[in-house]
Amino acid sequence: MSRLGNLGARLYNGEVGYDFVGKRKIWYGLSILITITAIVGLAVRGLVMGIEFEGGAVFTTSKTGVSVAQVQEDAEEASGHAAIVQELGNGGMRIQISGLDTASASPVKDELAKDLGVKPGDITSELVGPSWGEQIANKAWTGLAIFMVLVVIYLAIAFEWRMALAALIALVHDLTITVGVYALVGFEVTPGTVIGLLTILGYSLYDTVVVFDGLKEGSKDITKQTRWTYSEIANRSLNGTLVRSINTTVVALLPVAGLLFIGGGVLGAGMLNDISLSLFVGLAAGAYSSIFIATPLVADLKERDPQMKALKKRVLAKRAAAEARGESADDADGVSGEPQDRFPDDAAPAGAVVGQRPADRGRPGRGKPSGKRR
Repeated sequence: MSRLGNLGARLYNGEVGYDFVGKRKIWYGLSILITITAIVGLAVRGLVMGIEFEGGAVFTTSKTGVSVAQVQEDAEEASGHAAIVQELGNGGMRIQISGLDTASASPVKDELAKDLGVKPGDITSELVGPSWGEQIANKAWTGLAIFMVLVVIYLAIAFEWRMALAALIALVHDLTITVGVYALVGFEVTPGTVIGLLTILGYSLYDTVVVFDGLKEGSKDITKQTRWTYSEIANRSLNGTLVRSINTTVVALLPVAGLLFIGGGVLGAGMLNDISLSLFVGLAAGAYSSIFIATPLVADLKERDPQMKALKKRVLAKRAAAEARGESADDADGVSGEPQDRFPDDAAPAGAVVGQRPADRGRPGRGKPSGKRR
């Protein structure tokens, strides 16, 4: 077994682990700082909306020896509007001018052909009306709202309302960071961006649901034992799926990084930039929120429940009594250096012998007194 696989097995069995839930205030503070930065960037710089939302024209030229800066200057001078210019992989230029109507598009095209030294027929133009972009934006908002509602309903039914609320907060966290990065970087918001955002929402929930499922299983009959508090069980569930979350995130980020840095950066493909940036930032933020935000939030909300408060009091009282007797925490829990059972001693299933390891339970001759019957 590889080192990573061995670490994953030890994390799953509870032999090692990191106290994510116990240090949740650090993660909350870091998330608040990142979110504030994203909101400030969004408020100060704003989003660069593509022509699909604002309307305008896109001119694509054949190969030309003119620099991007010169083409941008010529386009703005010819149209009187701000222009965004991208160099394509074949040496041509993609010139996007927002707010340009049909009547003025043809003169601008002729002027660009003259400035760039190409024939007007070598420049293709595409016009987009603002009404179409408005319809796309409204449909995107509608789809996002429906998605959020369905997610909350499903998680509330499959798990509980606290998990649904934590997952919703994590989703809003991921969306805010992704949109803030778009504002800070200055990338255009296009339909490709919307597609990327809707895609990362589902992926962000994937790791969160996996952890929640383990937490739901591990917290069954939790009030019948005095070994762990709810926060400790939540942390064990999180550690048990940690390596899996890291592996799936890295595998997903590698091809997206290829799209962003090679496809978008080297080849200059505009649509790849729009989709890949939202996917890259969203996947990273989703993995972060699943580990550092969603599960600690569930633990915080659950610990406010009167039953969980009473359980925590009993667990701490038992440990304090053990320390007073000079016993270690493991001795107080009945572990004594052995691998931890799935069931605590005071919450063992019917027929199980208290103190035995799970592998020994149910075996003939195990846990029975030696000697003949009298």
